[in-house]
Amino acid sequence: MGTPEYMLAAAFICDLLFGDPRWMPHPVRAIAQLAHGAEKVLRISGLPLRVAGVLCVFVVVGGTAGAAWLVIDTAGRLHPAMGAIAGVYLLYTAFAVKDLGDHARAVGDALSAGDLTLARLKVSWMVGRDTAGLTEDGVALAAAESVAENTVDGVTAPLFYALLFGPVGALAYKAVNTLDSSFGYMNERYREFGWASAKLDDLANWLPARLTVLAIAVAAFIRRLRFFDIFEAVRQGARLHASPNAGYPEAAFAGALGVTFGGTRSYGGIVRDVPLLGLRRETCSAVTVMNGVSLMRLTAFVFLAAGTGLRLLFQLFV
Repeated sequence: MGTPEYMLAAAFICDLLFGDPRWMPHPVRAIAQLAHGAEKVLRISGLPLRVAGVLCVFVVVGGTAGAAWLVIDTAGRLHPAMGAIAGVYLLYTAFAVKDLGDHARAVGDALSAGDLTLARLKVSWMVGRDTAGLTEDGVALAAAESVAENTVDGVTAPLFYALLFGPVGALAYKAVNTLDSSFGYMNERYREFGWASAKLDDLANWLPARLTVLAIAVAAFIRRLRFFDIFEAVRQGARLHASPNAGYPEAAFAGALGVTFGGTRSYGGIVRDVPLLGLRRETCSAVTVMNGVSLMRLTAFVFLAAGTGLRLLFQLFV
């Protein structure tokens, strides 16, 4: 299902303007409810957990794609304009540019005001690590790293699938991402049940993560950040990350911002060492956070513009 370019642009602008109002019905919350409901049913089915997890993926991703198609088709039968509005709304809910930027800016604003306690609280809403003992540098680094980490999941990958398959593709991707967020853990409960969710998320993000590096590079060049450090940082560090995909945008951001992500951090009091990504280790501050937000936003614009341009060229010559 293709998407007219004006629908993509309208949905993107809506996200930039309105973000994700908590009062508004949101498909991702419904997807999460469907996923956990399917898990409960499949766990008591007696099926091997890995098989049950595979079925859960089919139910949730297939159900989400089918529901998105049905909403658009039904609205379109009532009136073509209603079908377009439904498509724009579903696309809009798949993007998270404004919310991601707003969360990070709240951290930067607190740091700028000299309120380290508030900054620690704000960054704790973005990351899973312990934040109570973080210095100003540590808080700023955590916020910038979170922006880098979520740029693919919340920005470029939904755009990628929207460009290829329209609202149905974007929502199907969000279903894959939600399944991974819900079940993709290497612990006793989800090692088997969440196997299919984690693998499908890795597959879905493989190409978007690598294309995002190119978009980050263009955005960094425009912003006059460390363009030449990006590809070397990716070459040296991307494959060190535990995820087959997350290391690419994170290393690219680290190179562009002149920082080093990773290192020693605490999760629930348990200290872990995470591979280092980046070539330099400048002191981080509110400016680093704001640079990360502006880089993420410009990366989104570049990705959308490049994707739209390629679509138009394809339509022109095919």
